[in-house]
Amino acid sequence: MLDIDGDRLNSRLETFAAIGGTAKGGVNRQALTEGDRRARRLLAELAWARGFLVFQDSMANLFIRRKGRDDTLAPVIIGSHLDSQPAGGRFDGALGTLSAFEVLESLEDAGIETARPVVVVSWTNEEGCRFAPGCMGSMAFSAGEIPAAWQGKVATDGAGFAEELALTIASLPEAEMLPLGFPVHAYIEVHIEQGPSLEANDIPIGVVKGIQGTRWLDVSVTGQTAHAGTTGLSYRRDPLRALTAALSGLYGAVMPADPDARFTVGRISAEPGSVNAIPDKVHCTIDMRHPEPSRLDDIERLVTSRIAEDAMRLGCTTEIARSFDMAPCVFSEALQWAIEQAVAARGVKSTVMLSGAFHDALFVNRVAPAAMIFVPCRDGLSHNEAEYVEPAHAVIGCDVLAQATLAIACESENGRS
Repeated sequence: MLDIDGDRLNSRLETFAAIGGTAKGGVNRQALTEGDRRARRLLAELAWARGFLVFQDSMANLFIRRKGRDDTLAPVIIGSHLDSQPAGGRFDGALGTLSAFEVLESLEDAGIETARPVVVVSWTNEEGCRFAPGCMGSMAFSAGEIPAAWQGKVATDGAGFAEELALTIASLPEAEMLPLGFPVHAYIEVHIEQGPSLEANDIPIGVVKGIQGTRWLDVSVTGQTAHAGTTGLSYRRDPLRALTAALSGLYGAVMPADPDARFTVGRISAEPGSVNAIPDKVHCTIDMRHPEPSRLDDIERLVTSRIAEDAMRLGCTTEIARSFDMAPCVFSEALQWAIEQAVAARGVKSTVMLSGAFHDALFVNRVAPAAMIFVPCRDGLSHNEAEYVEPAHAVIGCDVLAQATLAIACESENGRS
């Protein structure tokens, strides 16, 4: 058994929350900003102080390595991310990264030699709020390359992706550069649930079996702009009326008919945007999620047909395109078993669950066995400055990660300790 220092973990969470801290107690530490660079620098300095090796790759993914008995073996990687939403909480991402670092320090404190290396990672731009898409770091790592299309991306604040990435890498010149992507024995990530079920059922640990699939649509409905005061109903080709009619039907049809389905309109806008003119064109985004690929197909067909039908009925046309398509994933049963064994050893309750949000583990799962550990968050609230994890739950999550990591990292190439 590996004993962690819970007080040290919770103190570190407070320290990192001050980097980009907001007046309401949250964090604004968006990817590839100065705040993000400060957090990376602090984590690297803590690692150097303990004698760990620090690396980064061309996507600014940050790696902290503790050597194993056979350092040529593929490492166990544990971690998450340090970037946040613009008005985010102090636990989303940071809890997983700092829990992983606590495991590394606890191994060092105990003088335990693992068969293979253990590596802490902080992935770049998991949130995707400043530069889209999210999970850029883990996505590029699993693909072994940075997509050319990303180079020209511009942030919500006007900064260029290529320039901000270069500045972030240059801000940590002491870190040795690694190639993008390398063999991984296993990957485990601790994260807040970002939902209410663990708290509601008084369960401190969720063993995540997989992540549901996600598709995003960009929708445009075109009609005809006309005077708001002089154009009667029969003469109107109102795209906003067509879109809202379709959305009203979809809100009543998608989620009520399937408890596992998710349907969200996140953005909506109208052109020309005049108070006294019927819009010429309206746009919206649609986020659809489901754990089964076939049902995701069904939902997408329903959404596109309903919007097209209501648009045609009201004399409008539509353009609908996918902007994101992520298949569901199933995590490693062997890693889930290791996590469940760690839970049993500590005598706490757990439940097997599915993640509704996507995380870096989804992309690492494409190239190595992966799994996740969820801990409760108050009222299920996340991506919010009021996001909160009980200190005791943070410690339990880290503790379970520590025991699972120790078991897996003590496996040699033939699977024996």
